[in-house]
Amino acid sequence: MEDRKLRRRQDISAEYKWKLTDLYETDEQWNEEVEKAKELCTQIQAFAGTLGQSAKQLLDFFRLRDELSRRAARICVYANESYHQDTADAKYQGFAAASDSVMVLMNAAVSFADPEILAIPEETLRSFWEEEPQLQVYRRRIELILREKEHTLSPEKEQILAEVGELAVAPSNIYSMFNNADIKFPSITDVEGNRIQITHGNFIRFMNDKDRSLRKQVFRGVYNTYAKWGNTIAAVFVSNLKQENFYAKMRKYPSVRAMHLSEGNIPESVYDNLIEAVHKHLPAMHRYMALRKKLLGVEHLHMYDLYVPLAENVEGDYSFEEAKALVKKALAPMGEEYLAIVEEGMTGGWIDVYENENKRSGAYSWAAYGTHPYILLNYQNDLESVFTLAHEMGHAVHSYYSNSHQPVTYADYLIFVAEVASTCNEALLNHYLLENEKDEKKKVFLMNHYLENFRTTLYRQTMFAEFEKIVHEKTRAGESLTMESMNKIYHDLNVLYYGPDMVVDPEIDYEWMRIPHFYNAFYVYQYATGFSAAVAFSEKILTEGKPAVDAYVSNFLCGGCSKDPIDLLAAAGVDMSTPKPVEDALFVFENCLDRFEKMMS
Repeated sequence: MEDRKLRRRQDISAEYKWKLTDLYETDEQWNEEVEKAKELCTQIQAFAGTLGQSAKQLLDFFRLRDELSRRAARICVYANESYHQDTADAKYQGFAAASDSVMVLMNAAVSFADPEILAIPEETLRSFWEEEPQLQVYRRRIELILREKEHTLSPEKEQILAEVGELAVAPSNIYSMFNNADIKFPSITDVEGNRIQITHGNFIRFMNDKDRSLRKQVFRGVYNTYAKWGNTIAAVFVSNLKQENFYAKMRKYPSVRAMHLSEGNIPESVYDNLIEAVHKHLPAMHRYMALRKKLLGVEHLHMYDLYVPLAENVEGDYSFEEAKALVKKALAPMGEEYLAIVEEGMTGGWIDVYENENKRSGAYSWAAYGTHPYILLNYQNDLESVFTLAHEMGHAVHSYYSNSHQPVTYADYLIFVAEVASTCNEALLNHYLLENEKDEKKKVFLMNHYLENFRTTLYRQTMFAEFEKIVHEKTRAGESLTMESMNKIYHDLNVLYYGPDMVVDPEIDYEWMRIPHFYNAFYVYQYATGFSAAVAFSEKILTEGKPAVDAYVSNFLCGGCSKDPIDLLAAAGVDMSTPKPVEDALFVFENCLDRFEKMMS
């Protein structure tokens, strides 16, 4: 497949397009399903006020909600993927909007259920389980509702919190509008004399550029722009911290962090263990920065030198057929069953491979219960695309196993573990490439690529997590936060994480203003924990073989959300309640750094 120009969708061979007909053979069937889902919403609303009447009534409600969930998921996937394959198609724009309406209708229809279940005495619920054995399927679902009982307020107070919800999201919405629509960065002049506008989209590309003066110009252009708006952004962010603190207090949580981690029943010690483990291994990051300074040949290493590759880009050209073969070889340690699912995905209409006119950008995997997963790619014949194929196939196989082994109630896995299977696949691919590459230049490139994954995902996201921890704690304690105080917190963290060989430029103090994830409190740490768990699993799979694979597949990939995330991972052999998986991942980083230093000496 050598033709890489942007084509019309109809000009791409069917073998490189996903088969949405596996969801619905015709659009008419989809329309019929939408009407059926609306009928089910009406039927569900008829259960309001009756869930405590009998075990059978509660069981019938859960079964009907499961049926609605199954149908709504298929409606949503078909509509959005039809739209994503050609976003200019007005018909499927309408389908996507209609699917959103179905989801809103469904959520509204079942909104009475959790408060009503909480109102049923626990002894009555226990008698229901004894009276109706089939209700045991939903026991965990009910227990998850009961778990939040102490944080659920009276109906009147819940109504007030619901009504102020629109005010609560105002800081995030204001920031999003400012950062995506209003902020304008300056133009810069490249080596050829062209004037180019700096944007969010091209910023990292500029930070990868070999031209150091260009990197410096872009770096200062971006962060000096944030500095001009610094007091305003700080005021918006402090408002967001305060609204989070308000909700935590109202819901009787000891802190905002406790509130957010409770959603997956994640012990707060997991968060602290992550930061402590990374602190313990900061000397390795400092050594990496010293090596970066040496290899770049600069007298002073600056923050705008962080992203430029240390190795010559010799990644080569990979056709999609070559990528499939590489990924399958890399995943061979996963065993025949896993590989058979991967092969089915690669040949069975799961993947939409190539870019076409108006196709959605990026990549994702999406699965509706009862059908196979789908993968959207925009394959570019480069190494990054090979890694993306491995990554998305990890998501897809995870969904395949969960959907095959769990009822719809427990099939969806939670965010805390969402990136584990995908990143584990990437680690296995990286290992295979390094072990089998004969070209030393390519080995150096691959090792640099892997080290950067550790720096950006494990170290950097932990630094973000530590910044969040500090500013939320200060808000909880009633301390006043300003632009200057938050800049200093962020500056000191950069000094701590990057070490004595890094000049921590004053402009980087404003970087926290560029991170939208901070408006989604206590989210970013999961990138670091998920990465650590994935590396730990890949090492176990490579060293222990079939026993590790069997535990990983049966106890984790098949688990969905049938247990809390920490319990699923522990059953598979990685106990995230201890610092060990993070420390083990950091030892892998240190070993890679040792090898990289020898390569570059």
